[in-house]
Amino acid sequence: MLIFSTAYLPFVGGAEVAIKEITNKISDVGFDMITARLRPDLPKFENIGNVSVYRMGFGIPIIDKLLLPFWGAFYALRLNAKNDYMNYWCMMVSWASGAAYIANILGRKTPIILTLQEGDSEKYLKTKWLGLIDLSWRLALKRSIVVTAISSYLAERTKRLGYKKEVKIIPNGVNIEKFELRSMSYELREKIRKELELEEKDIALITTSRLNMKNGVEDVIKALPKLSENIKFIILGTGELEKKLKKLARNLKVSKRVTFLGLVSFDDIPKYLKACDIFIRPSLSEGMGNSFIEAMAAGIPVIGTPVGGIIDFLKDSPDNLEQVATGYFCEPKNPESIVKVVKKIINDPNKDKIVENAKKMVTEKYNWDLIAKQMENVIMLAHTK
Repeated sequence: MLIFSTAYLPFVGGAEVAIKEITNKISDVGFDMITARLRPDLPKFENIGNVSVYRMGFGIPIIDKLLLPFWGAFYALRLNAKNDYMNYWCMMVSWASGAAYIANILGRKTPIILTLQEGDSEKYLKTKWLGLIDLSWRLALKRSIVVTAISSYLAERTKRLGYKKEVKIIPNGVNIEKFELRSMSYELREKIRKELELEEKDIALITTSRLNMKNGVEDVIKALPKLSENIKFIILGTGELEKKLKKLARNLKVSKRVTFLGLVSFDDIPKYLKACDIFIRPSLSEGMGNSFIEAMAAGIPVIGTPVGGIIDFLKDSPDNLEQVATGYFCEPKNPESIVKVVKKIINDPNKDKIVENAKKMVTEKYNWDLIAKQMENVIMLAHTK
């Protein structure tokens, strides 16, 4: 099988983690990948786990992405002639997946599995680049033999775009053992908190987010002046809004309460989650959000917004006693709502039960063994069509 993904390790996001975990757990299928190089220090070819990775480009992100649909298509034809792939697997409607569809126009048609992981809003699809993204989705859906989505929200989106077939919902998962981190000692937790300049009385909010408008990090910073001084905010991630967010923290006089850790190794994320007290990401839109279920596996309370794919797994049930609560909802674009929910968690006698519910749900529904098996069934189904 040939995978098309615009980015891959060492770049880490939900899509990249999904590819790594799924390919590591399917032993009877060989995997090659076409991806953009994005950094000049990355090799043009390397083996990562069970995937042979072919990187296209010069290590300049914008140029590599623009070239990828065409350079990747010709390279796909070359690899297909040699390896006779049973399927192409496109990760999202992206620069990389364009290469798969172009390759099918230019050469022998190979069945395409399309996995939808996008967290962009409906407005983004319809208006960005004068609607070309919306059009690219329609064309990709039309030319895919099987479509999977990581949430019911994305599955529903395909109907609006005219897709008539069944969409198989296969969510992203979490490495339970990695994020449980049972081996983490009290001493190590205290050491990390000390490195983060957290005192014993401090309550640490944490987010693992790309610093863009979609993830709502700005609203957490805006909420801090109305929360007590011992509530701090730890940010793991980088992005185009980093300078703006640091300036906002200075203007609101909360700089000493906000720590920007930058890009943190995926392997180190669990220990930071375990060292903090509440996970928060007040997203404006979300395809699913791996970070939420990772925090649930780590055993800390989770705050999210009722948007996109988040509602598949985050249940906040103040008015529905029959619904098992797994976290807490705040309102998007509403710092006052964040203030209210953070205060609620601090004083909630049911907090431990909600954390326990979330951890149980993640273990039963979002473990990678189960998800890899579901994807393997899709691969075999596509091969028979």
